Amino acid sequence: MIPPAESLLKYDNPVLVTRNTEKKSPKARSLKVSPQQVVITGPVPPPPKSKSPSVDVNKQTEEILNAILPPREWTENNQLWVQQVSSTPCTRMDVVHLQEQLDLKLQQRQARETGICPVRRELYSQCFDELIRQVTINCAERGLLLLRVRDEIRMTIAAYQTLYESSVAFGMRKALQAEQGKSDMEKRISDLEDEKRDLERQLNEQKAKCDAIEKREAERRQVEEKKHNEELQFLKRTNQQLKAQLEGIIAPKK
Repeated sequence: MIPPAESLLKYDNPVLVTRNTEKKSPKARSLKVSPQQVVITGPVPPPPKSKSPSVDVNKQTEEILNAILPPREWTENNQLWVQQVSSTPCTRMDVVHLQEQLDLKLQQRQARETGICPVRRELYSQCFDELIRQVTINCAERGLLLLRVRDEIRMTIAAYQTLYESSVAFGMRKALQAEQGKSDMEKRISDLEDEKRDLERQLNEQKAKCDAIEKREAERRQVEEKKHNEELQFLKRTNQQLKAQLEGIIAPKK
């Protein structure tokens, strides 16, 4: 027989329910409890009264324990084995041993001390189930209240996990969009740089043309100024000659 993985939750010895899983009796099938079934969150109705009060209380406690912590089942060679949680009351040494086992398993399975760690979460969940079992044996109402606390914690963790997964998916979408946008921006930057180089080339050509035009106009202006000065000097000389001739003509008449 290959029992399930060892757990911090205390179980009784496994019991063989049937030798053929396909030919189980209705009574044997009724013992099967799915691990995913909805557990009770309210008070369990008491069973019919029996002659022995202690037997009645023990039976009610076992029913509550089986409802809170369903038995685990496995098959081997067409044989169905069922293992229910233990209904044996715990002592102080059991609690100390549970703490030691928790620390040992955390170390053996190399659970991370901080951050998200499925191994640490699983072990602490088993430890909490064992504490619920121990409390339920002494006080069923307290055990049911702890059950509500456990279910609320699990529901909260599931909500946070869903939120985390949706956040990761949203982050991945944004990252992909950013990568796509990055490639588009890189292409646009490359196009703008090419356009900038083309405009710089055109600017340099226009500057060269402007410099050539300024140089050519400066030379033309110098030539024209020189020509103008020469004409001005020629006119001045001509004016002086004409003035001298006019004075020579007018002087004898005096």
